[in-house]
Amino acid sequence: MALRRSLRLPITLAIVMIVLLVVLTVGWVLMAVFGTGGNAANAGLYWTLLPVGTTFIALLLVGVVIYLVLSIKAINLGRRQSNFIDSVTHELKSPIASMKLYLQTLNRRHVSQQEQVGFYRFMLEDIERLDHLINQMLDAGQMETGRVDGEVTDVPMADLLRECTESVCLSYRVPVSTVRLDLQPCVVPARRADLEMVFRNLIDNAVKYAGSQPEVEVALRAADGDYTVTIISDNGRGIPHKLRRKIFGRFVRLGLELEREKPGTGLGLYIVRTLVRRLRGQIKVRDRENGSGTVFEVQLPGAPAAQQENEHCEDCERLSRFNAASDARPLNGTDESLSSTNH
Repeated sequence: MALRRSLRLPITLAIVMIVLLVVLTVGWVLMAVFGTGGNAANAGLYWTLLPVGTTFIALLLVGVVIYLVLSIKAINLGRRQSNFIDSVTHELKSPIASMKLYLQTLNRRHVSQQEQVGFYRFMLEDIERLDHLINQMLDAGQMETGRVDGEVTDVPMADLLRECTESVCLSYRVPVSTVRLDLQPCVVPARRADLEMVFRNLIDNAVKYAGSQPEVEVALRAADGDYTVTIISDNGRGIPHKLRRKIFGRFVRLGLELEREKPGTGLGLYIVRTLVRRLRGQIKVRDRENGSGTVFEVQLPGAPAAQQENEHCEDCERLSRFNAASDARPLNGTDESLSSTNH
């Protein structure tokens, strides 16, 4: 209720100001019209002041509307930041408390070798969870500064998607068969780290928000026009149509933070959209055709791997012809110089 009241005050104030400005505008127009009829000598002055005053009042009205929009955006940003703080606090506190419990148990009690191995594995998973959270926040910070480090190379997308799938399935302790892959060999010119962030986040969300019996599909194909299409779908609840544009904002998560069942910071899709735009690509969201679920479609500049290999072979062939011609010229020049010397 407190969050709703925070919006009620600026909206009510803006509506009152808009109504007052409308009344002022109507009164100004009526006063000017009646003034011209009652005083013919000053009619020209009234007709001059009428559009000037009306323009200023209209500008005030536009300013009030802009103020209302900016106020609502600022309040919504405050809500998202509050949700982000709650989420990060929970994400940091849970693994720390877990590791503390394991360490206290190992320190105060005698446990078997097998139990020690299990404790160490759980603590390592908690550390990896913290590492993933910190890296995600650092990546979001780099998105803001616009820093780009690393060399652009032709990245084999099929191999990258398999690696991301195996990593996500391992972190959620689900079989790799949970994610069904249908991959056509393609390459995308980009930084490998950027592509890993994009598709790891998307596959992570698909597995995280899938149904009780998770079904995730990842398809990769080359399309006409020198670009590749990667489709990631799940069988979760889906995303309401009116919220599909908002989910790519910073700190945006659906619902209240303390009522959610799944962990997260609201930065994953923001990072995905920013990187896809930086790579001159597009990302789309739609419903699953059969049953409930969400489909993310990522289009990136690229080409089939076979085409890249053919272009590489053609370049190698041209290079070999050039080298052969270059090798032939020095031999002729050497023969001529030798013959002239002997002469």
